[in-house]
Amino acid sequence: MLKHRGFPGRLPGTDFQFTIRRANPKGITRLITRERFRDRSPADRRADAAFMAALWDHFGDDPFERGNLDAGRLSWLFGREVIPADDDFDPESYEALLRIDVARARAAFPDVFEAEE
Repeated sequence: MLKHRGFPGRLPGTDFQFTIRRANPKGITRLITRERFRDRSPADRRADAAFMAALWDHFGDDPFERGNLDAGRLSWLFGREVIPADDDFDPESYEALLRIDVARARAAFPDVFEAEE
């Protein structure tokens, strides 16, 4: 499992984790598309935005390996702002390649990309 050095481990001041320390001995957690409902808490929304900002700062629009990125946090963005980078994508692999769908990410998290401009 690739460890993304320099990637934030969690949202500061909260228990929302962004990375895992070690591979799960019981098996790799599958990436799924989680539905983000309008009534999600402001803290959850901040965590999603901070995670997207960390992904953008760390990888930009280049493909990246899932590695030690937290499957739970990644699943909130998977299938929309974060998509598979290749056709033979395995949602239960730490080596799976992902990429940011920049157009959808800009629409969903405009504040993340406004700071860049």
